[in-house]
Amino acid sequence: MEMLRKFWNSPIGPKTTHFWGPTFNWSLPIAAALDTKKPPEMISLNMTAVMCGYSALFMRFAWVVRPRNIHLMLCHMSNESVQLYQLSRYLSAHRQVEKKKEEEADPKSTSDSPSVQ
Repeated sequence: MEMLRKFWNSPIGPKTTHFWGPTFNWSLPIAAALDTKKPPEMISLNMTAVMCGYSALFMRFAWVVRPRNIHLMLCHMSNESVQLYQLSRYLSAHRQVEKKKEEEADPKSTSDSPSVQ
C-alpha cells in the first residue's frame, strides 16, 4: 500500500501530466505499428519524416525535463523506431518502382543472355 501511495504522490505519478501525457501519447507508436500491415504505397513520406523529427526532439525533451520523464522517452523511442521502419519501407518500395521503370525503358540492359565477344 505504501508503494502505491508513493507512486500516486510522486512527481511523475498519475496526478501529473508527466504521467498522463506519455500514457495517451502511446497512441502514436501503436497506430504506426498497426500501419506496418498496410501497403507501402499508402505511407506519406512527409508525415513519416515529420514524425521522426518530432519523436527525436521529444526524446531529448523527456531526458532534459525535470523530473526526468523516462515514460515519455520510451514512448518516443518506440515511435521513432516504428517511424524509421515505415520510412525504410517507403524508400524500399520507391526504389523498386524506379528500378522497374528503368527496366521497362531500357529492356536491352536487363537481358539475361550472355554477351558474345
